[in-house]
Amino acid sequence: MKTWLIRIGIALTAAIALLAALTAIEYFGGTPMGLFAGSRPEGLGYVDGHFKPPTWKPNCVSSTIDKTDRHYIEPISLGAGNWAKLVATVKAQPRAAVVTEKPDYLYAEFTSAGMGFVDDVEFALDAKSGVIQVRSSSRLGISDRGVNRARIEAIRAAFSKP
Repeated sequence: MKTWLIRIGIALTAAIALLAALTAIEYFGGTPMGLFAGSRPEGLGYVDGHFKPPTWKPNCVSSTIDKTDRHYIEPISLGAGNWAKLVATVKAQPRAAVVTEKPDYLYAEFTSAGMGFVDDVEFALDAKSGVIQVRSSSRLGISDRGVNRARIEAIRAAFSKP
């Protein structure tokens, strides 16, 4: 066999072994290492009734954009509770860390269990409309396999419980 093929095989085996070791450490080693945490994005916040608009990537959902946009998600109705209940619901979520808590705005970072990917999640009390506006977005990658949409729906369901 050619020497270069052997070298490529050894390099690929080493890369796969390293990836497997990092994954095992992440899953079985306790706290995620945050290798894929990314940097906190600029422009977060709720300004003039809107969150930062989503990029072209499908890894973000927002309730403050046009309903025909694929990133759109319904806001959370206040009918089931109040702002304090939402804050408690978010704080009870696995791997959630509240970064900013104000009387009408909440920003939390959610870290994935395995590789430590971080998603930025925002909530804004829109008392005039009787809803809580939401935005959830991945920092890294393109596809989130629906994680951000599912997270908001899970928080909506938990918030709606009596």
